[in-house]
Parts: sequence; C-alpha cells; structure tokens
Amino acid sequence: MYATLLTLNLGPGMRSVAEKLADQFTLVIRGMKGFKSQIHFGDETAGEYSSVTIYESKEDAEASMTANRPKLEQAIKDIVKGPPTIKIYEVYEPKT
Repeated sequence: MYATLLTLNLGPGMRSVAEKLADQFTLVIRGMKGFKSQIHFGDETAGEYSSVTIYESKEDAEASMTANRPKLEQAIKDIVKGPPTIKIYEVYEPKT
C-alpha cells in the first residue's frame, strides 16, 4: 500500500475552510481506484492542515494525485499561503 501526505498552509483561523475542502475532496477521492482510507488533521493556530490517504498501489496514488491536484489548486488559489506539498510514501505495516 501507499500513502499520500498533503499539507496546506491556509493561515490561522481557517479551520472551517479546511473542513469544507476536506469534505469536498473526500467525496471525490473515495471514488478513486485503489482508495482504502483517509484521515485529516491540522493545527488551527498555525493554519497548517494535512491529510493522509491510503491507496492499494503507488500507481493508484499517483493517478489520484494527477487527477485531483489541478482541482485542489483551483479551489485553494485565493486562500493558500504558499504551494501545497504532496508526497507519496510506501506504507509499512508491522508484522507483530
């Protein structure tokens, strides 16, 4: 499995905006091939918000990122404080 880590800086006091974005994009991402799960978290004081999404394969994660990044960038263009970061990581599941 693979995980994408998305991090945005929306600025302090933007929790409701971050939650609205999370709700909007979760609906889309859940329909992507290989989707397994997603979690959102943030620091309201710092204005930093992140999500981790788990996919079956690296190809699934990359395809979702390719399909959804332009939509995300359009949705946040007037509110984000710098470019979002999106990274893909291989998931390790402990054997014990």
